[in-house]
Amino acid sequence: MRSKNPELMKKILKYAEQYYLDFGHSPTTLNIAKALDIAKSTVYRYLLEMNDKGMLEYDGQEIQTAVTRKVNQDISQTAIVGSIPCGTPEYEEEHIEGYVALPTAIFGKEDLYILRANGESMIDAGIDDGDLVVIKKNKKANDGDIVVALVDNQNTLKRFYRDDENRRIILHPENKKFKDIYAEECTIQGVACHIIKEI
Repeated sequence: MRSKNPELMKKILKYAEQYYLDFGHSPTTLNIAKALDIAKSTVYRYLLEMNDKGMLEYDGQEIQTAVTRKVNQDISQTAIVGSIPCGTPEYEEEHIEGYVALPTAIFGKEDLYILRANGESMIDAGIDDGDLVVIKKNKKANDGDIVVALVDNQNTLKRFYRDDENRRIILHPENKKFKDIYAEECTIQGVACHIIKEI
C-alpha cells in the first residue's frame, strides 16, 4: 500500500475543522474531494488512515478532531427542520433547512430541534409568525405544555391539555380568533422550550 502524503493529511484535517466551524457539522467525503480536487475514494482512504494514526476520529460519516470536540462542549448544532403551522393543523414535510449553534449554557444538552412558526394562533404565548421555536424531543407532555402535536398525519403547535372527562385531547391556540382543536388521540413530537426571535 502506498504511503499517505503527510501534507495532504494536514490539508484534509484543516479543511474538516474549518468546515465544521463554518457549517456546524462535518463535511462529507464529497465536500472534501471537491475542495481539495482529489478523488472521493482517496479522501475515504485518507480519513481511515488518519483515524488509525489518531489525527482525527472517523466513523464512516462524522469527523471529530480536538477542535470540533472543543466546540461541541460549548455549542450544540441544532437543525432547523422546516416550519410548523400555528393555525389549523397542516402537514409539513420534515426537512433540514440549516443549523443553528445553541450555547449549551442556555439550552442545555437536551435532544433538540428547531421549527419555524407559521401563523398567528400562538401570538398570545409570545410565538409570532417566523419565530424559531426550540423543541425538546419528547413523546410525553404535561397539561399546559406547548407541544408539536401530530393529529391525523398533520402537525401543529398548540398548548396541550387532557380532557379526561370526555376522553379527548384539547390543543389550545393562544389567540382568541382561533378555536380549540379536539382529538381522541395525538402523537406528541416534542415540547417547546425556547423561542428565538428578532426584536
